[in-house]
Amino acid sequence: MSDYVIQTDGLTKRYGAVTALADCTLSVQRGEVFGLLGPNGSGKTTLLRLLMGFVRPSAGRATIDGLDCYHQSAEVHARTAYLPGEPRLFRRMRGRDVLKFFSAVRPDGDFQRALAIAERLQLDLSRQVATSSTGMRQKLALAAVMAADAPLAILDEPTSSLDPTARREVLKLVREARERGRTIVFSSHVLSEVEEVCDRVAVLRRGQLVHTQTMAEVRRRHRIRATLNGSALALPEHLASVSVRNGQHGAMEIETPDDLAPLLGWLASLPLVEVHIEPLGLKAVYDQFHGEE
Repeated sequence: MSDYVIQTDGLTKRYGAVTALADCTLSVQRGEVFGLLGPNGSGKTTLLRLLMGFVRPSAGRATIDGLDCYHQSAEVHARTAYLPGEPRLFRRMRGRDVLKFFSAVRPDGDFQRALAIAERLQLDLSRQVATSSTGMRQKLALAAVMAADAPLAILDEPTSSLDPTARREVLKLVREARERGRTIVFSSHVLSEVEEVCDRVAVLRRGQLVHTQTMAEVRRRHRIRATLNGSALALPEHLASVSVRNGQHGAMEIETPDDLAPLLGWLASLPLVEVHIEPLGLKAVYDQFHGEE
């Protein structure tokens, strides 16, 4: 069995003169939570629809567990639990009946697990879908999707329309799924959520995959703002990757892409008046590609 659940090679989708996704090549490892970042129109949803085989690629190929996502879509669907960005549910059904239906049609469905998730999300299952709020319908769709014991879950904006309490519970469900060995693709606009649950992230911009990075690397990056009483010593050679900007009146800003520890000894040698250290976080990575947007 391959270490990769998802693999794409030059995956491209064009709609006439518009290229929604261009030459996308990526791999998602088995058992990881893989985040997709980018504003509307960046290609995230197009990529997910190609993975589900809902649209034919204009060029390139995508596979899930070695199965062609378009030509073997039925087999792909059997291995995948999918939450679309705008889930459509049976409006005349009550919530409990919706969960019972989806649990019955999937071989890996589990009605009792769906009920347990619904309870965690504080979902009223006695109401008809048509009379439920947008947030309640989102919770219902989440309960149906997360209850399926599929090895891969693809979640497109899973916390959309949810209150903060429900959002926290959804992130717990994602972490629990990873602990059970499931692979999760987590597409979101909310950087803090992606930062909290994802192992690796990909940034899309105008249909192009422009960056991938592990969250472990992101967490090692720091920004240091310091005020000196005098001049700074020369930066040692072993800190060549560190970025230093000197300002007025002894102000200095430092960014380090690696572990903070090697920098601390040099900092201790400076005539410091004040120092403030903070993690850069995922926002700094995202702003490299979307800051002006």
